[in-house]
Amino acid sequence: MSTAAGSNIHYFEIAGFRFQNGSILSTTRLAYLDINPSSKKTALIITSFRGRLQSTLTFENGALHKYRIIVVALFGNGESSSPSNSTEFPTSIDYRDCVHAQRLLLEALGIQALDIVMGFSMGGQCAYYWTAMHSEFVRNAIIICASARTSRHNYQFLEGPKAALENSIDYVAYKNHVSGTSTKPIRGLRAFGKAYSAWLTSAEWFDRELYLALGYRSFQDWDHHVAGLNYDSWDPDDLLAKLRMWQGGDITNVDQIGTNQSLEETLSRIKTSVLLMPCSTDQYFRWEASERESSHIPRATLKVIPSVWGHLAGFGINGEDVRWMDREIAKFLAD
Repeated sequence: MSTAAGSNIHYFEIAGFRFQNGSILSTTRLAYLDINPSSKKTALIITSFRGRLQSTLTFENGALHKYRIIVVALFGNGESSSPSNSTEFPTSIDYRDCVHAQRLLLEALGIQALDIVMGFSMGGQCAYYWTAMHSEFVRNAIIICASARTSRHNYQFLEGPKAALENSIDYVAYKNHVSGTSTKPIRGLRAFGKAYSAWLTSAEWFDRELYLALGYRSFQDWDHHVAGLNYDSWDPDDLLAKLRMWQGGDITNVDQIGTNQSLEETLSRIKTSVLLMPCSTDQYFRWEASERESSHIPRATLKVIPSVWGHLAGFGINGEDVRWMDREIAKFLAD
């Protein structure tokens, strides 16, 4: 265990960690926060696609104020082991890799069981894997704007920003180590952001000009920052590593005995109490998928976030949505 100088970010190092694809890193690192460490109940919260530890919604001043909260960074986010900080990093990663490493972290912290595992987007998918892999270890799961299996529509949407980055002139030069190229393919990163941008919210969000509520002066101002500059700080290969893990999301893959069980069968075996909170206007983690999933989970509660903020409703960017989620989480945990 170590702590970054001048920061509250901790690092847990694992020697000889084996990934699902067979790769072994000499040292694998998990970055995490430990909030309210003296509390008796424990919640594990997992970062999202472009989530950093400090930007992750924790509800620490609301429904989870009495919980010890461990916020852990997914592999590939640039804080935990990632292409940007490990020359040995695997060519592919899997949510099972994240869960295996997170379990080792919790054991090292002396945590024998989780009262809550929570995540938004990719973090929610990872929380789903926890329920399938370690149901006996997890009492409650709170899954926000995510799914047990990445749909074909979701997969194909991701092909757009992925192709925009991988086929950009500067990314190709970056990968081929062409002399004179910049250290980071900014053009490709901004193409990635542009291809992704309309999917973040909803058509009604744009019609209502709600980018103005975020402090942007105009649509063009929002586009310049969110669809452009917003990706400059990210490593391109970190984004691609996580995106491919997202595309491969499917909890039926946790089946260790080769029975090829269906998604419905896998969901039916989950013993954890699960709160599913999709957003009514999410364009790629659609609420209808969560409704279908909830019908197969023995102890599932479905609460659809009534918001025009689309996928970003679950990120916590809009205060009204955060308050709505906080109330529903408190009710769920009180039952």
